[in-house]
Amino acid sequence: MSDFQLTYSTMFAPPRALHERFDAALARVRQRLGQAHGLFIDGAFVARAAALDKHNPARQSERLGRFAQASVDDVELAVAAARRALPAWRRTPWRERVALLRRAARLVDERLYEMAAIVSLEVGKTRMEALGEVAEVSAFFDIYARQMEENDGYDHALPDDPLPHMKSRNRSVMKPYGVWAVVAPFNFPFALAGGPTAAALVTGNTVVLKGSVETPWSGLLLAQCLKDAGLPDGAFNCLVGDGATVGEALIQHDGIGGVTFTGSYEVGMRILRAQVNRRWPRPCIAEMGGKNAAIVTARANLDAAAQGIVRSAFGMSGQKCSALSRVYVDRSVADALIERLRAAVGAIAVGEPQLESSWTGPVATRAAQLRHADCRRQLDGGGARIVAAGPLPADADAGFYCAPLVAEAPLDHPLWRKEMFAPLVMLGRVDGAEQAMAEANASDFGLTAGFFGAEDEVAWFLDHIEAGVTYVNRPLGATTGAWPGYQPFGGWKGSGSTGKALASFHYLPQYMREQSQTRIEP
Repeated sequence: MSDFQLTYSTMFAPPRALHERFDAALARVRQRLGQAHGLFIDGAFVARAAALDKHNPARQSERLGRFAQASVDDVELAVAAARRALPAWRRTPWRERVALLRRAARLVDERLYEMAAIVSLEVGKTRMEALGEVAEVSAFFDIYARQMEENDGYDHALPDDPLPHMKSRNRSVMKPYGVWAVVAPFNFPFALAGGPTAAALVTGNTVVLKGSVETPWSGLLLAQCLKDAGLPDGAFNCLVGDGATVGEALIQHDGIGGVTFTGSYEVGMRILRAQVNRRWPRPCIAEMGGKNAAIVTARANLDAAAQGIVRSAFGMSGQKCSALSRVYVDRSVADALIERLRAAVGAIAVGEPQLESSWTGPVATRAAQLRHADCRRQLDGGGARIVAAGPLPADADAGFYCAPLVAEAPLDHPLWRKEMFAPLVMLGRVDGAEQAMAEANASDFGLTAGFFGAEDEVAWFLDHIEAGVTYVNRPLGATTGAWPGYQPFGGWKGSGSTGKALASFHYLPQYMREQSQTRIEP
């Protein structure tokens, strides 16, 4: 397997050894389920009386562990620890910070299979989705380390002032903000904690991470990797707690210099406004929701379109902000596309996600299962109909399983505007590409978008679509599948606050502020 690099493009045909290693790691992890887990503050794992039992979303009878829950007092402790660690960490030469990130990346690689087994159990991801998420973290660490090197630590000499009798030297130096808060979501609890953490640390900030109460284990795995890589005590801290109390206390704390948030539009906008309204504005990188669309023209390859739609809409049971939610298909080929979708959706293997045979698993929470059921009820009447439905496993009642659904509905149906975050995709017939584009762009979101059409239609699509991540004629996923180093990932409009994408050329500088330095030499 030494020559096999796991990405979202290669994960569809992995070598046999990958499955064997995952199975062995899963067996080891299951032997130690049920343990108690603390918070990570000032370099140590600390127990708390308040704790929450976490169960496997595919098998609710399986208890994964008991996880400490943070309080507002713990926010104070974590921020204080990060502030104490900040002076030494920001003075650490950037090359040493880069070396530490690379050590952490190699530890992630070494622990890939066990950590992926944990992510699979915690989130309900299939083995391939879980392996992909963990591998993303080492990719983020490597990319941000390399970008620091390529930009010479973001320290650049500028032209001297043209003064005849003195030497006036000028520099542009990027410096960290201070303590950086990272608020991670439940659906990518390892990657979307690890990526922003890596960016903040390599640029000289210290970090306080708040993980989701739904998926509390992943942040602790990240903490262990960073600790073992030699990160100084206090430079990274991990809390798990309720967003309304612990999260609010963290993002409002006067000791925080900046925030990276991944989650809903409503919460992201509230955090963004709060940072602007501080005594002085703090930077806020808010990665928010999506209502992602794919356009299928009359000249599209319908087999590729059907494959891309199914992979994107139902991978991870639709619980990705990039998941396909809306399909606009030319009326002349709609029936033919529906026929292909019906066959493809019916063949989806829904089951216990740790099994090699399962292509998708349950949703992560009971709330998501109830939301899917509510959306299904909204499709009764009003011209809407289910045109394709996937199967459920025989033991579906044991976990939070939802049948994959394709629904055709009038274009004014309310579900065209609702971010469902569940395995349900809407399909609508349109009279040509222009109408499809107008409908695709008639959204507050602009995260990802897909297109299936003829080669001479591609430039038009890319010129007109309002989305930060675009895919053309991609059967691997109509709107999903970005991988660090290959596809930068960030949204427009209500999907992102900065217009800068994760793992892009423009991401790291957001974690620093520029200082112009002019000095007169003797």
